[in-house]
Amino acid sequence: MKRRPIIPYNPKLKELARQLRNNSTLSEVLLWLELKGKKMSGFDFHRQKPIDNYIVDFFCHELMLAIEIDGISHTWEDVAVNDEIRQRQIENLGIRFLRFDDKDIKQNMSFVLNTISDWIEEHKNSF
Repeated sequence: MKRRPIIPYNPKLKELARQLRNNSTLSEVLLWLELKGKKMSGFDFHRQKPIDNYIVDFFCHELMLAIEIDGISHTWEDVAVNDEIRQRQIENLGIRFLRFDDKDIKQNMSFVLNTISDWIEEHKNSF
């Protein structure tokens, strides 16, 4: 497998990422239980990963995939616009996104896991 590019990150975000991992939302904990330990098709995911000047909820370097959970605050217009700008900047680094609603994580985990699994199956040979 070819070597993944080095993903730039702001070192000042490392402590904030650690704090976010230690204060995860219920949805983040629930999804992390399904992703950690290479449970998702054998791929290694990290949580609260600094990328550029941002922190993504989950990231798989091998797949160049970020997974974000959108909670109630993401419905506010200014937050949604900022999320879109942030996502575009990260996508410019070659990273792709999957986004899930907080409610789907809590109420329809099988849908979330099937969506991630299907995305991996479709894209895993693209690298």
